[in-house]
Amino acid sequence: MGRRRSGGPGSARARLVQLLALVWVALLAPAAALAACAPDRVDLRGPWGSASFNVEVVDTPESRAQGLMHRESLPTSSGMLFVYEQAGAPTFWMKNTLIPLDMIFVRPDGVVQHVHAEAVPLDERTRISGGEGILSVLEINGGLSARLGIAPGTEMRHPSFGPGAAWPCDGAAASGG
Repeated sequence: MGRRRSGGPGSARARLVQLLALVWVALLAPAAALAACAPDRVDLRGPWGSASFNVEVVDTPESRAQGLMHRESLPTSSGMLFVYEQAGAPTFWMKNTLIPLDMIFVRPDGVVQHVHAEAVPLDERTRISGGEGILSVLEINGGLSARLGIAPGTEMRHPSFGPGAAWPCDGAAASGG
């Protein structure tokens, strides 16, 4: 009579290990998604795919006024995230800004409303706006939005967006919409 080896694919031990692995994934996956959402990073997703940027958050009047002025470069995977206390119609200009920028205007639900591409360095005359109802603005290197496909309707994930966001940090789907 043949003897079955303990620990084979059909054994109770193997089934227990598989069950524990599934439980581990089910319990820790939401925590991992939450941990992945960090104040110094934004994630964007859309029909074009997804992208992440390391960001410097500016959320005071003084830091927003300074922005990216006088900087000679910006790493490709980096940006600056302007966060406001409440939705409004912020305007930007390129005074003392030495690099071309894309400005991505985002609603309180984390959905991109407008992209202003290739803002001209040192231009003090043009006022750049994304319209009403803007809670945050992401500045990245000029031309990068077009290359990636970032456009109105793209969803952004960041802790500054509340639980009703289209892509909340906890990974849950938005309620309502």
